[in-house]
Amino acid sequence: MRVNAVSYPPIEALLPHRGAMLLIDRVVFADAERLSAQARVNSSAWYADADGNMPAWIGIELMAQAIAAFVGIEHRRRGDPIKIGFLLGTRKFSAETPAYRRDAVLDITAHLAYREPSGLGAFDCHIAVDGRRVAEATIKVYEPDDPERFLRESQ
Repeated sequence: MRVNAVSYPPIEALLPHRGAMLLIDRVVFADAERLSAQARVNSSAWYADADGNMPAWIGIELMAQAIAAFVGIEHRRRGDPIKIGFLLGTRKFSAETPAYRRDAVLDITAHLAYREPSGLGAFDCHIAVDGRRVAEATIKVYEPDDPERFLRESQ
C-alpha cells in the first residue's frame, strides 16, 4: 500500500531544456528547501565516452537541472510560467570517480543554501549511485526577472 504518494509533473513541464540537453528523467521528491531527481546514464548520448559512460563533470549540469526543476516546481505552485535561469558558478565540485557507468541510475539532490530577492542563489548539491555519494558541489545560480533582457544586456 502506498501512503502519501506524491506525483510530480513530467520533467519537461518543469525545465526549459529539450531533446539531448534534457538530462534529468524525473523528480522523486520536492519540498520548500530541497529537490531530489533521477537520471539514467544513456550509453548513446552525446556525452558518452567510448564505453558508454558519462564523464563525472556532466554532474555539474545534472545538479543545475535539479535546481531548475526545484525552481520550476515553485513557479508551477504560484501559477507562473517556467523561465530560464543561469548557472553562475560551481564551488567545491568533487567527484569520487572520473565517470558514471553506463545505465547507472543517478540520484541528484539540490538543497537551497540561500536566496536573495535579486534572484541570486546557491544550492548545496550531491549525486549518489546505489545510495553512495559520488559527487558534490555548491552551485551558484541567477534567476533574473526578465531573462531575455538580461541576455541582451550581457552582450
